[in-house]
Amino acid sequence: MNEDASHKAPAYSIVMPCYNEEEGLGMTVEHLYERLPDHGSFEIIIVNDGSSDRSGEILDDLTKKYPKLRAEHHQRNRGYGAALKTGIRAAHSDIIVITDADGTYPNERIPDLVAAMDEADMVVGSRTGANVTYSKIRAIPKIFLRRYASWISGRDIPDINSGLRAFRKSVTEQFLGVLPDSFSFTTTITVAFLTNYFRVRYVPIDYAVRKGKSKIKPIRDTLRFVQLIARTGMYFAPLRVLFPFFAFAGLLFLASAIYDVFVVANITDKTVILFFLCVNIMIFGLLADMIDKRIGK
Repeated sequence: MNEDASHKAPAYSIVMPCYNEEEGLGMTVEHLYERLPDHGSFEIIIVNDGSSDRSGEILDDLTKKYPKLRAEHHQRNRGYGAALKTGIRAAHSDIIVITDADGTYPNERIPDLVAAMDEADMVVGSRTGANVTYSKIRAIPKIFLRRYASWISGRDIPDINSGLRAFRKSVTEQFLGVLPDSFSFTTTITVAFLTNYFRVRYVPIDYAVRKGKSKIKPIRDTLRFVQLIARTGMYFAPLRVLFPFFAFAGLLFLASAIYDVFVVANITDKTVILFFLCVNIMIFGLLADMIDKRIGK
């Protein structure tokens, strides 16, 4: 009886990926411990993703100082998403909270996210608060990604890739096989939850300037985000992904057909090809949608 009580699962598990964060790691953990003790039982799992600096050594020292802190280590750098997956699998609670180790997110808002989980499967800290600092070079790609993901999921998404969010482990485990090992993890999990009609809520938060150099490369990572959103969309909502292609091909076919009838007075090969292209896209989309529903994701 006492043994079961001593191993009682915490109310929530905080998972933080860590890669070369020796400067701010200790401060981040200290900040968490200062703000969270009065808000229920919790554990902190920090995953050292093959850091080349002293992050791993510092993390091991911190586990001796803070009893609720656990460390997981990757022998090599496997990526942000891979680190999160390791932490999620190691978590003892069904409510997972993810945040970064660089001090950019207001971790004092974690209790607010956890409290909102009573009526949601995921609660996202949306960076739409009064004090939000973004790099200008990242602003345009973020707007495009957000609108594209909103179209695929069929719901407005205030913040597509916020790294401060809470979600249920039992739900997330269904998607671990399709979630990427890269920075696109948060983008993909958002689309996965929404396209499968899980309850997602947004809580406005502030966002600070990052300490140190960002590991995100705007152009390269934006292209990867688009690819992964499209792939996730094909997996969960194929008709929405393919509809723009069908609509574009349909407009080309219509324009070509009108030109052939009223100008050439004959149906040309390109009009026939465009017609069959529309039919093929439509059939492919319907088959993908049928397969998606049949296997019951």
